[in-house]
Amino acid sequence: MAVVVTGSSGLLGSALVRALRDEGRPVVRLVRRTPEGPDEAFWDPRAGVLDPSVLEGAEAVVHLAGAGIADRRWTDDYRRELVDSRVDGTRTLATTIAGLERKPGVLLSGSAIGVYGDTGQHPVEESWEPPVRPRGQSGTPAHGQWLADLVLAWEAETAPAEEAGVRVVRLRTGHVLTSEGGFLGKMLPVFRLGLGAPLGSGRQYTSWISMPDWLGAVAHILREPEVSGPVNLTAPTPVTNAEFTKALGHALRRPTMPISVPGFALRAALGDLADEGVLIGQRVLPRRLLEMGYRFRHPRLDDALAAIL
Repeated sequence: MAVVVTGSSGLLGSALVRALRDEGRPVVRLVRRTPEGPDEAFWDPRAGVLDPSVLEGAEAVVHLAGAGIADRRWTDDYRRELVDSRVDGTRTLATTIAGLERKPGVLLSGSAIGVYGDTGQHPVEESWEPPVRPRGQSGTPAHGQWLADLVLAWEAETAPAEEAGVRVVRLRTGHVLTSEGGFLGKMLPVFRLGLGAPLGSGRQYTSWISMPDWLGAVAHILREPEVSGPVNLTAPTPVTNAEFTKALGHALRRPTMPISVPGFALRAALGDLADEGVLIGQRVLPRRLLEMGYRFRHPRLDDALAAIL
């Protein structure tokens, strides 16, 4: 039985496909272009086009497709892209799975710790419940909570599969650290020039996980048939932005700037992404991973950076 993966060309998806194949497990990649071999299958998530036979009897479906949250400034057009690519894709997968006679063993649906909003200094675990928040005009999210509402919306689209009796796990992923790209990859060129600096106050918490631990956690969840619902994929030791800055400079043996990048400068450059993706504090703990016995290879930031760099 194969593991079906969406978003297989992305940072996480490509690493996962390599890891699964290294274990000798067959993988089928869902792609939005003409398939190039028997290990690929076409789907059009926005149009709801997906051949059910591709998912029939699969060992697992791992859904990682979606436009990158921090890839671009959040213009109105890009906000629609973020919503459509994540909500529509999850809906297409979940409804197709629900209608199968031989359903996959599990649906691992990619999510994000952005669901928690700004937690400040307060640590949060999976038992957190979304608060009832004020709405803006015409029912749109009030300022500062757009990303949290987006994550809740795409998580909710897994409901058809869950109601059909499929084990569904929502992977609430923090910043995955790898030199190949993502959060850390964008920072490395600046820090290597000795220009790294805390962002805003520097007191906001950053919840991170190394790529080996992200892959290890996913593999662990695949092996645990009783695990369902949200699982935080973060290391057990979140750090402040100032602490992250210091640790990265130390790992690269490069100085960091003595002053921080002011919030107004980040807002001017990034718009709303600054408040909800950079200046926001998220102190997220992986309670369920620890309870199911997962042992982190890199529980501490300095160990993770040393291994990566």
